[in-house]
Amino acid sequence: MSEQQQQQALIETTLEPVKALLSEARPDAPGRPSSTSKSTSATAMIDHTLLHAHATASQIETLCIEAKQYGFASVCVNSVYVPLASKLLLSNESSLSHTTVKVCTVVGFPLGASLSQVKAFEARQAIDAGATEIDMVLHVGALKQGDWLAVYDDIRAVVVGCGGDENGNDNGSQPQSPGVICKVIIETALLTDPEKVIACYLAKAAGADFVKTSTGFSTGGATVQDVALMRAVVGNDSGVGVKASGGVRSLQDAQAMIGAGATRIGASSGVKIAWAEHNGGGNDNSSNKNPAATPSSDGY
Repeated sequence: MSEQQQQQALIETTLEPVKALLSEARPDAPGRPSSTSKSTSATAMIDHTLLHAHATASQIETLCIEAKQYGFASVCVNSVYVPLASKLLLSNESSLSHTTVKVCTVVGFPLGASLSQVKAFEARQAIDAGATEIDMVLHVGALKQGDWLAVYDDIRAVVVGCGGDENGNDNGSQPQSPGVICKVIIETALLTDPEKVIACYLAKAAGADFVKTSTGFSTGGATVQDVALMRAVVGNDSGVGVKASGGVRSLQDAQAMIGAGATRIGASSGVKIAWAEHNGGGNDNSSNKNPAATPSSDGY
């Protein structure tokens, strides 16, 4: 049996009881289509990230300047800095406006052990402050306990908080949040392969737009094998993206993740990766070539 056939057999065997449970207990599970876009550029897939507790406003400003300069997908910051990032990147009054860079923040971060209602509230507050993408951490303990409905409901609460109605559609009655993207961090380093399969399936069933490997603050980050497995679960044509984060520090790392099925990259080394890609993919040790480009250092 080939590696791909083994992977598919694992997915089918693992998901059989999960699908049966959801079909009975949550028959209206939406699995809504995603609005994620595809790109062939590693740079354009990067969520330029700074999530350390000691991050300062001036560092966030630098992060936003770099994101616009290199054309990253988003900046990913703690919610306390969403108003600043939103003002810099989305306000017409800012010199950085007129950019495609999104403002991403994290919810239930980094443990995923907050009440679901708190995660949903946190998401809505961040959206009201200007966030256009939400990266939530699922309830890892419930997943490992086998409480699949609790995991599903936890994700669903945040998806609805991001503007999806109870049927999984974008809710036109919430004009503040059209097209808000919800990514689900499954924290692969803490999971077995069957648990990774279940987490991805539940995220897709609950209407999330992306599944994401890691917070970058646990015992490990993204691996090519995990990204490939996650992509196999959500499918190639489902519209659900896969975000690789944690330990992606070079263009070669990013390209390996993209080759395995990633459509977004979470990294604090975005400038280094972009510099390498813009210069033909050669040596990406940009610190000596571009002293003004200093990637922020955090768990990613």
